[in-house]
Amino acid sequence: MLYVIIGIVVLILLWAVLTYNGLVRLKNRAKEAWADIDVQLKRRYDLIPNLIETVKGYASHEKTVFENVTKARANAMKAEETGDPKEISKSENMLSDTLKSLFAVSENYPQLRAADNFIELQKDLTDTEDKIQASRRFYNTNVRNINIKVESFPAKIIAGLFNFEKRDFFEVEEAAAKEPVKVSF
Repeated sequence: MLYVIIGIVVLILLWAVLTYNGLVRLKNRAKEAWADIDVQLKRRYDLIPNLIETVKGYASHEKTVFENVTKARANAMKAEETGDPKEISKSENMLSDTLKSLFAVSENYPQLRAADNFIELQKDLTDTEDKIQASRRFYNTNVRNINIKVESFPAKIIAGLFNFEKRDFFEVEEAAAKEPVKVSF
């Protein structure tokens, strides 16, 4: 009888250790995925001033568009510092909208669309937008996995004991912002 009790205790301890380690692994994967988003967003922020300067040379009278993009970029960078996925999502949606207006302005200037540096910046921004989208999917997959584990019984017991919490998804709330930034050549 004593061996049975010891066996049960050992099995419970083994399960608790494996569950805890699984939760730690999921939490770290979500952190890694968030870091991937962060890297791509910073790359995007670095490209935007170059893009604005290139367009300014051809469309200097479109001042409000440039101001809006610059303001949206600054807000997105400020939101980035909070680390809050909901706040960052909101500011990124606004930035995407202003970038769409910048590219709409560029449509009116055929010589701009033909400029090599503008074409290169468009390609870089398109590539970055694709990477941001992939990073968001990767992050949301990891958040889904940890949320399932944290909410599922019996892992919920270990999660509660060691303060593992659900995470927020990186979501796009506005319908217009769900569309990718159009970069046309």
